[in-house]
Amino acid sequence: MSEIRSHEFEGFLERTAKNYQLFVIYGPDRGLVSERASLIARKTGVALDDPFSLIKLDISDLQRDQGRLLDEAGAIGLFGGDKLIWIRGASNEKYLVDSLQLLSNDMPNATFVVIEAGDLKKGSLLRKVAEAARNVAAIPCYADDTRALNGLIDNELASEGLGITPAARQALLDLIGGDRIASRNEVRKLALYCRTKSTIEEHHVAEIIGDASAISVDDAVDAVLSGNPSSFLHAMQKIISSKTAVFLVIQACLRQFQLLDAMKTEMEEKRLPAAQVMQTLGRHLHFRRKPIIEQALRTWSSDAVAREANRLQAAILQTRKRASLEDSIALQTLLSTTLQSARR
Repeated sequence: MSEIRSHEFEGFLERTAKNYQLFVIYGPDRGLVSERASLIARKTGVALDDPFSLIKLDISDLQRDQGRLLDEAGAIGLFGGDKLIWIRGASNEKYLVDSLQLLSNDMPNATFVVIEAGDLKKGSLLRKVAEAARNVAAIPCYADDTRALNGLIDNELASEGLGITPAARQALLDLIGGDRIASRNEVRKLALYCRTKSTIEEHHVAEIIGDASAISVDDAVDAVLSGNPSSFLHAMQKIISSKTAVFLVIQACLRQFQLLDAMKTEMEEKRLPAAQVMQTLGRHLHFRRKPIIEQALRTWSSDAVAREANRLQAAILQTRKRASLEDSIALQTLLSTTLQSARR
């Protein structure tokens, strides 16, 4: 078992990461997942600006070609050298789990695989395989605690030669913490605002920092399922201002509809009520979200859920084909789904 806990990560990165070729990075803090994946990618020594050395894949790419990970891992590079396969948006896709299992048993030389996943619950397939294999580094990423946030503040402000008063620090801690990238961006914004000063005061924090502690993709997805356009737009405004990728929201929304699809199938095949299905297929959900999902189970029909999942999947494909319109496509699609929820 090679699970790297939060307090061990820096030491692992400096001393041990070079001994691994397979990395599964997961958790509810998507910003921290992305940040640590980038640090691991740089640590591999692979040229990240070389398209022949770096292969970036989204989970939707693997959905269309489920053997692609194994094909890419086994392929010989055109110009030789090390190769990195970087996968984003994973959850518990069986084809990905099966591919990881095979690679953990027989990993090609000079190849690295970094997998970014969402909040994998204990016992979930991808996490289970990663934690059981000795040659896979499983790296959980949970929301920063006060110690980690203080370290983030100190590092960012020290690079700008800035100090901060105790009152300002506490005010800042109250406003950050939900997502590592969002928190870092807020501290950097504060540092830029106070660049001509030597010390940050409490009023500087109040003047420039927004509430980054509640930024969550789940908030946007819940607003979609609740059919609440104003809550959806408010959540999206916070996500966009935090520099979080809008694509993550539509991807999370698709996963939610895929779960609803599985739940509806279970309800119809076994003639079960929504509440009972929630106790099995929905047991991993946060308690705050369960009433929203249960209500969606009652209001969406199986056919409607399947149609919406297909529409979200098609929209994701369009964002890949037309990258310059990614945000517009995602926002328009998600707002349409929100309105569909409202009509039900």
